[in-house]
Amino acid sequence: MKVCHLTSVHSPNDIRIFIKECRSLQKAGYDVSYVVPNTTSFVKDGVNIIGVASEATNERNRMVNTTKKVYEAALKVDADIYHFHDPELIPIGLKLKRKGKKVVHDIHEDVPRQILEKQWIPKYLRKSISVVFERYEHYAAKKFDAVITATPYICERFKRIGSNAYNVNNYPILSELYMDDSDWNQKKSAVCFIGGITKVRAASEMVEAIGKTDSLLILGGNIAPVALRQDLEENIGWKNVRDMGFVDRETVASVMSESLAGLVLYHPLPNHINAQPNKMFEYMSAGIPVIGSNFKLWEDIIKGNDCGLCVDPLNPDEIAKAIEWITNNPQKAQEMGKNGREAIEQKYNWEKESETLIDIYQNI
Repeated sequence: MKVCHLTSVHSPNDIRIFIKECRSLQKAGYDVSYVVPNTTSFVKDGVNIIGVASEATNERNRMVNTTKKVYEAALKVDADIYHFHDPELIPIGLKLKRKGKKVVHDIHEDVPRQILEKQWIPKYLRKSISVVFERYEHYAAKKFDAVITATPYICERFKRIGSNAYNVNNYPILSELYMDDSDWNQKKSAVCFIGGITKVRAASEMVEAIGKTDSLLILGGNIAPVALRQDLEENIGWKNVRDMGFVDRETVASVMSESLAGLVLYHPLPNHINAQPNKMFEYMSAGIPVIGSNFKLWEDIIKGNDCGLCVDPLNPDEIAKAIEWITNNPQKAQEMGKNGREAIEQKYNWEKESETLIDIYQNI
């Protein structure tokens, strides 16, 4: 059976789409293609990567021109099942349904709540656009053969409207980030944050907090926009920062292995409070404690598994105290790291989630 994954936004090596879903389906015997912008065409791990040119310079342009090219490439594949990953591809999903294809919508984020935070949308329009989009998203979801969501919270929203919704959590691959020969006693007094570095992901608070400690903050990711980088570099805490820029997966594992804890301190925005950030579980998978935002859902995971500390993400003093507690209590921090790893092995892993994905395809 031919399967085609579609994106107009993500990269050829996207963790959820390619590394987890496409490779899992290929191993299960499906003929898998992945249409993706801004790359050449090639085969990797048995998956046919189909690159499409994109000259989009902004989100509005991408939603018109790139999506059109993705659709044209998708038609050439002539797959049995199309699995798309971006809200702007909903019209393409509906077109493919009208052509008699099986279509799956993979929803990574709570988009109506995300729209309320979009800086490029005028603030006075965000609420109206959010409401209209949610109605459209619900209408389309009932047409598709399956809706796959990345969190239980989003899944419940689509189940309530009667769509064929399933939850496939974005949990880590068991073998990817864990280094079992890592010596805790050899770790530096360092904590890390891996991922896109933005204002709403507490970039300023993390840098200010690390300046109140004697520890090092390792940043692995792109800082955006440029004005934010300028602000961070002017912060007194920047002297305690090692800025590595974007890092590959091998470097991610190395950074985590030398860190005493991982930070995931997203601001309390509607799209964050009920999210399950991939980084939280990746820190747990690497066997290091998590210092996370004090949202109820996150506390249930972090405190419930005794694998880290929760703090007010808007309070640099609280963040600094949590970092100092980790550095001053290495034995307990190591135990927390082990607890997190055990939780990953028992329940929060992609190996279990991939079984759900395969079941969904078999049902379709």
